[in-house]
Amino acid sequence: MTDSTVRRRRSDWDSHGGQWEYRVLRIPATTSGSDARRMLTDEAEYGRWELARLRLYAGGERRVWLRRKIIRVRSTLAETLG
Repeated sequence: MTDSTVRRRRSDWDSHGGQWEYRVLRIPATTSGSDARRMLTDEAEYGRWELARLRLYAGGERRVWLRRKIIRVRSTLAETLG
C-alpha cells in the first residue's frame, strides 16, 4: 500500500467528523469475546452507536471506534412567536 493511499484513507476517515460523533473504547485482553460482544450490542441498542472500526493488538487488547449520526435540530420557537 502506498503512502498516498494511506493518506487518502485517513482523510476520508477525518472528513466525516462533521456528520458523526465518535467514541473510542478500550477493551482489555482479560475481557472475553462474549462479554465484549454483549457490551457493544448494548451500546448499539441503547446508545444508537454503530461499529466504525475495530483493532486487535498483539497483547489481546481491543480498541473499538463507535460512531453515531449527529442529529441537528432547528428551533421552531422563533417561527411560533413571530
